[in-house]
Amino acid sequence: MRKYIIKRLFLAVIIFFFVMLIIYTLMRCLPTSYIEAMARQKSLQPNSKSFEEWMAQLNEMYGMDRGIIAGYFHWLGDFFRGSFGDSWYYTVPVIEKFNDTVWLSFWMGLITMFFELVIAIPLGIIAATKQYTKTDYTISVLAIAFISLPTFFFIALLKLLFSVKLGWFDLFGLVGRNYEQLNAWGQFLDKCHHLVLPILTLIVISIGGLMRYTRTNMLEVLNADYIRTARAKGLDEHKVIYKHAFRNTLIPLVTIVGGSLPGLFSGALFTETMFSIPGIGYTSYHAMVAGDIPFSMFYLAFLAILTLVGNLIADILYAVVDPRVRIA
Repeated sequence: MRKYIIKRLFLAVIIFFFVMLIIYTLMRCLPTSYIEAMARQKSLQPNSKSFEEWMAQLNEMYGMDRGIIAGYFHWLGDFFRGSFGDSWYYTVPVIEKFNDTVWLSFWMGLITMFFELVIAIPLGIIAATKQYTKTDYTISVLAIAFISLPTFFFIALLKLLFSVKLGWFDLFGLVGRNYEQLNAWGQFLDKCHHLVLPILTLIVISIGGLMRYTRTNMLEVLNADYIRTARAKGLDEHKVIYKHAFRNTLIPLVTIVGGSLPGLFSGALFTETMFSIPGIGYTSYHAMVAGDIPFSMFYLAFLAILTLVGNLIADILYAVVDPRVRIA
């Protein structure tokens, strides 16, 4: 296992190098740029230099006058030294802005994952054990409906029902109008109240796929020979399902859970933007639209590392739940 982990880490470094090279190249080729907007704004001031002169000066200042390969190695060196620079759009250090926004998205993602696992996996097991019954059909229809439901459409329905018609929640924002007048506990509850609809959106649009995935894998396991043997020996049906069948269903499920690690920190761009929740998805979206290369590169590099780590964790967990992998 140690040799396997070392090998995977070595491959992860190589993959990270080429992935970030592709991302850096794409970022440099974006049609919009914060430097261009800044140069255009400065060139319009009275007695100012021309747009081209400002572009040359700002490109030199931010190191954009280098070629793509030279600029990438310069960025890579700064990244591994922990020098992430300042955000062009937010005008604060990149790591400071990232730290201010990522934890809100993290807690939203963590709560969503908890309810996703608690709801989707049991429903998938129930659907598999009651195959071709009304229960199975109902769960399958709900799962397909949740998978097919567009995020923006579902958010619009939630806002129409709970915000416009019932008036239970605000349409936008993380805090209410009287937030500053509340004590610490009241401010915490106010934020929780504003996060109900965004988290509900994330739960609904995410459980459908896991429900179907669990049902399919559970059906495959329930039709295996050793399950029929266990039933023929007279074992209790509850023990057959949850001790023998479900344990083998965990093998592909841990891959899903391990691969979802980046989702805890990546934020939900559509949901955060439509609810104006200042999480990392909302923040990175505005940074990319503005051509904020330092912040966007750090955010995408962070996600690339998390994806590689998540895949490694999934492989290790795969070996934990399946002895055959450890032997191999």
